[in-house]
Amino acid sequence: MSESQPKPSRRGFIMGAAVAGAATAAVVALPPQQAAEPEVTEAPPKPERGGGYRVSDHVQQYYKTTLV
Repeated sequence: MSESQPKPSRRGFIMGAAVAGAATAAVVALPPQQAAEPEVTEAPPKPERGGGYRVSDHVQQYYKTTLV
């Protein structure tokens, strides 16, 4: 061990262990959260002659960001 680094103290170890224990207890005590179910939307029908490109809201937003 080099002399520039202080020796680890018991007090620091005990404080760290106490903080870790408190954090663990807080996580365990919290009520479980249910994940939100993703919204399911039906896909539009496929085009009859191929293709399939649609100008959606997402595409329009992208086009707005590319304007100079």
